[in-house]
Amino acid sequence: MKAIVDGKVIADSPDIVDNGGYQYFPRSAVRMEWLQKAEKTASDLKCPHGVQFYDVVVDGKRYARAAWSYEAPKPSKATIDHRMGFWEDVQVG
Repeated sequence: MKAIVDGKVIADSPDIVDNGGYQYFPRSAVRMEWLQKAEKTASDLKCPHGVQFYDVVVDGKRYARAAWSYEAPKPSKATIDHRMGFWEDVQVG
């Protein structure tokens, strides 16, 4: 499975975990150099799973909060601990 933004592959791996309708990639399969931590919002701080959003930046173009990971997940999300999910401007398939 791949995650693609603006025609560029940001993640590619057969090791995908589906949780809540989103597909999560291992960090080792993600171009982490294209991700920049986004500032946490009040909503992020209320998340019981320790969510961290990232802006995806490719060729100088920023896709705000288009990636995330759960860095302190509760048992219901333990299988996606520190994996990366994508949405909005990122096509996953």
